[in-house]
Amino acid sequence: MIGVLSSGERRAARSNARPRSRFRITSPRIMAARVSAYGVLALIAVFFIAPLLWLVLSAFEPAASVGSAAPLVLSFSNFAKVLNWTTTYKPLINSAILSGTTAVITVVASLFAAYPLSRYQMRFRKPFLYTIVFSTGLPITAILVPVYSMFARFNLVDNMSAVILFMTATSLPFGIWLMKGFMDGVPLELEQAAWVDGATWLGSLRRIVAPLMLPGIMVITIFTFVSQWGNFFVPFILLESQSKFPASVSIYTFFSQVWAWSTTGSWRRSRFCTRCLR
Repeated sequence: MIGVLSSGERRAARSNARPRSRFRITSPRIMAARVSAYGVLALIAVFFIAPLLWLVLSAFEPAASVGSAAPLVLSFSNFAKVLNWTTTYKPLINSAILSGTTAVITVVASLFAAYPLSRYQMRFRKPFLYTIVFSTGLPITAILVPVYSMFARFNLVDNMSAVILFMTATSLPFGIWLMKGFMDGVPLELEQAAWVDGATWLGSLRRIVAPLMLPGIMVITIFTFVSQWGNFFVPFILLESQSKFPASVSIYTFFSQVWAWSTTGSWRRSRFCTRCLR
């Protein structure tokens, strides 16, 4: 007959079942190795923190230079020079317009271009796909000179809409390639069932295919937006008005002005003259 343990006996049994803590004996060699490892990690941390500390100290120093020290008086004059409509806010809005519009047009055009490549058997599908793959590896700087010549001939230089279309054209090859891969993962039987119920190809694309590949669409949207946000050469060459510059070009021109002021003592605009390519 199995007896029933009391509450005190159960607590005693649990306490006896717990493993007792044992003191670890550490040798001097292991301790020295640990101290050396922590010292190396602390040195690496100092190398990473020092540039950030220099950046923070220089931001509050009125006359910042290459060498930086702890400022005696905190000054916000540097922030007042940078955080204004012309230097910061307007370029950020321009970057959002360029990148956002390019991403939206790229996703929509890639969706319609990838649909026949994924759903229909065409004679020239493989050569077209190989052409798309080749286009993804073509550097943008290799075609900027003839593109600028074409823009100048049709009077499209300094035109935001034309720049957006060109940036969309450069993003389409990679967008079509990714969109086709995501669309291949959607079963064709789902569309065929919708066609039996009377849906058109556009209705099945909008109501069945697009919702099922929504994660892939978001990937293409984010990738296109981020890549075009940091695009420097295209707006730098094709845009001339400072009010239309995105953040990437505005930062470059701002540093050029600061460098010119620090070397000559006067503010002057230092920028590559795109009109000389005409």
